[in-house]
Amino acid sequence: MSDINTVTNEQSTTEKTATNSVDNADQEIKFSERYSEAVGKVNETLNKLDWSQMGRIGKVLGIFAAVIVAQILIKGVMDTINLLPIVPGLLELLGVVMVGQWSWQNLTTSEKRSALSERVQNLRKEYLG
Repeated sequence: MSDINTVTNEQSTTEKTATNSVDNADQEIKFSERYSEAVGKVNETLNKLDWSQMGRIGKVLGIFAAVIVAQILIKGVMDTINLLPIVPGLLELLGVVMVGQWSWQNLTTSEKRSALSERVQNLRKEYLG
């Protein structure tokens, strides 16, 4: 009796394997048809675009990508610097010293302040019109 059950189990396993392989083949055909349809629709959409404007858009996207990469790199450098125990405090001190030096050179007398305001006005006219 066990021999009959073993033979029956082997036959049902073989049939299931054959059925699964047929189902997999059908799924692959359906997937390839869907893929072909999707690629066809994408190509139709891309053919409708005005590619003469894409140069300007490409430049803008390139600039955005470069800015994002630069910000990531700068953040990495700043995080590394902040891990060092003394460096962040020294950099803050350096910033305070530089602001004090610039202020001393440009803001101590009324002549220096007026010259600075003239330079700012000239730069504003030059760049903003």
